[in-house]
Amino acid sequence: MRRIAVLMGTRPEGIKLAPVVAQLAEAPDLEAVVVSTGQHREMLRQVVDLFGFTVDHDLDLMRPGQTLAGLTARLMDGIDEVLTAIEPDLVLVQGDTTTVLCGALTAFYRGTPVGHVEAGLRTGDLQAPFPEEANRTIVSRLATLHFAPTRTAEENLRREGVDPASIEVTGNTVIDALHLEVARQREPAVARAIDASLSALVGPDWRERPYVLVTGHRRERFGEGFEAICQALADLSARFEDHRWIYPVHLNPNVHGPVHERLGSRPNVTLLEPMDYRLFVALMTHGRLVLTDSGGIQEEAPALGKPVLVMRETTERPEGVAAGTVRLVGADRERIVSSVSELLTDRTAYDRMATAVNPYGDGTAAARIVERLRTAFAGDIFR
Repeated sequence: MRRIAVLMGTRPEGIKLAPVVAQLAEAPDLEAVVVSTGQHREMLRQVVDLFGFTVDHDLDLMRPGQTLAGLTARLMDGIDEVLTAIEPDLVLVQGDTTTVLCGALTAFYRGTPVGHVEAGLRTGDLQAPFPEEANRTIVSRLATLHFAPTRTAEENLRREGVDPASIEVTGNTVIDALHLEVARQREPAVARAIDASLSALVGPDWRERPYVLVTGHRRERFGEGFEAICQALADLSARFEDHRWIYPVHLNPNVHGPVHERLGSRPNVTLLEPMDYRLFVALMTHGRLVLTDSGGIQEEAPALGKPVLVMRETTERPEGVAAGTVRLVGADRERIVSSVSELLTDRTAYDRMATAVNPYGDGTAAARIVERLRTAFAGDIFR
């Protein structure tokens, strides 16, 4: 029996690793030990409860007002301690968070192989997104197995000198998770519960009144970037008074403060606390479009036929831009307003984005990852 330490610290990591944990549970020769670093503890707990897996070790390392340096130091210490106790045959990390960087580096120091889920994403700019671009680039130098979501990600790794034999193109596990949740939401009891929750949070007409879903939390947008985003949303809410503008606001005070100050009094802007994955998927499903600076949403929303406008100048997911499901608008007030306005008033432009083919997988990425782990252990890649 081979033991896999599955590390996660944030909600996106939990969502994207939940299908892998489920597949590992069905493998007779592999054992998953789930470790939560607590980087975003409460938001991760929502995902754990929704997908029904068990966290075996909770490091609870999050601190109010934490710095990246302070978090990194605590993560290195805490992860090293838990890996000493677990003695895994491989450490599995996902994405580009500080948890991922520290998990991979700690495993490397210990001589433990690393599997990197969602490997090979690149913008080519270490400052955008910050610090994620640096994190994932460093992890690619440390990992033993690279689970690339697309051929473009595979090509990025090959250009950087990664051994092609160590790369597996799998699709993105977020599509696996999305398919699982959409299927659950078709169950009558689940649909009723969602309707009751969103009626209480947004209003009983949440499905009838058109709305745009907004998310924004990137560290590089703190300050002027969020000011511009808030100004754009204020302009749009005044121009499209018949629409709601629904924004689940990240708890980071650099986001929460300016968003509530600038938009809290707008009658058709609904500011919510961070919501669980189930409700967020329901809002994506029924909304007109998504305005975001998130990475994963660039993959999820197109799978639901929703155009995505990304409030960043670069993206590590260029496949969506090339396919036409995603458009970059930056944190620029005028570009955001004009792009959203076009999609809300021009049906042809809207349909062109809504019907483009999503390039991020078929919902079987987790099965491919687990099968590659099994064949790798049976071979000599870890020797």
